[in-house]
Amino acid sequence: MHDHPFGFLLEVVLRTVIMFMVILIALRASGRRGIKQLSIFELVLIIGLGSAAGDPMFYDDVGILPAFVVFLVVISLYITVTRLSDRFVKIEKLLEGKPLYVIRDGKLLMDAFRDSGLSQDEFFAELRLRNVEHLGQVRTVLIETSGEFSVLFYADDDVKYGLPIFPDELQNKLNNHGNCDYIACAKCGGVRSGKDVTKLPTCAECDVCEWVEASNARRVG
Repeated sequence: MHDHPFGFLLEVVLRTVIMFMVILIALRASGRRGIKQLSIFELVLIIGLGSAAGDPMFYDDVGILPAFVVFLVVISLYITVTRLSDRFVKIEKLLEGKPLYVIRDGKLLMDAFRDSGLSQDEFFAELRLRNVEHLGQVRTVLIETSGEFSVLFYADDDVKYGLPIFPDELQNKLNNHGNCDYIACAKCGGVRSGKDVTKLPTCAECDVCEWVEASNARRVG
């Protein structure tokens, strides 16, 4: 308790109830956008509100009225900026970014993938959670501004040969052509015929010579 009397505990309870109600009202005022998957801007909002709400709950020298003013300013800024971003596309892109295409036609777009900041293991783990077995099942993958993945699949009849994304298959690198019908680059997922290949080539897309046998299994689930 330090130098505070025990009666200050009752004040802490009252302060916490007040700030709890203020947080509820503030988030309600921010609209549904404040309670879905957080964007970077919304995360700034939550951090700002949390900092303004926490101290007045138990520091006796921090008044509730200044914290309430901070809430009003933060929420006002949030509402103003979100309305501007809804009206002006450039402001929205500046604050939220834009969706990032990382796979098209079953192949990794290497420049975009590097921009995503994800490792291959992390990315493939996300795809496996969506019942993806190999990249030939996937037509398009976008990383949304919220960080969520949007995965568009090929129809079963249109599934192509693709890079398998399970660890044991990825680690099973080919030492030679291996008499495979198709081979897939272990880095970018580019697929080419493995027939009549006497020596594994260097991938023209990513300049890597690591290949695995391509899979053409249909998606399950």
